[in-house]
Amino acid sequence: MHAVHDVDALLLLAIAISSKRRPAELAEIIAANDLIHGSVSLKSDLTEAFKNLSSHGLIAQVGEGFTLTPVGLTLMSSGRKKADNEERLRGLKAAISAYALKSGHPVIQLTDEQMVAAIHEHEASKMHTGKNLLVPKPKPVVDAKRPLRRKPMPARRKF
Repeated sequence: MHAVHDVDALLLLAIAISSKRRPAELAEIIAANDLIHGSVSLKSDLTEAFKNLSSHGLIAQVGEGFTLTPVGLTLMSSGRKKADNEERLRGLKAAISAYALKSGHPVIQLTDEQMVAAIHEHEASKMHTGKNLLVPKPKPVVDAKRPLRRKPMPARRKF
């Protein structure tokens, strides 16, 4: 068992959300981080988390994007499917700390300039009115007096 920082679990969850069908770019990972946490983590914490997770073989760089390795995918699937973000983060943190560390994996080295550019790109994309799939959807308003109002069944006809 080893010490795991909160930002490690947050980054693992953000990569899992943003890289469903293809490797996620850095700005997409920042957007998922903002969606989960409510704010963007510090660039120094994120660069350190990229180093930690890649050195343990949980994330990998594919071209210009980042994705989870098969080991990272198994850690993600260990929790409940209907858990909220905080419960998932706690479960991920426990799963990462219980994971046996393996070295020899390529380490992802990101510069501060890359991180700042991705954060600025995310902030600029928040200003646009286009469709952003990583934005929480508003909940429908339910009337407290009559939550599910249905029409009554019609009376049966007698033949």
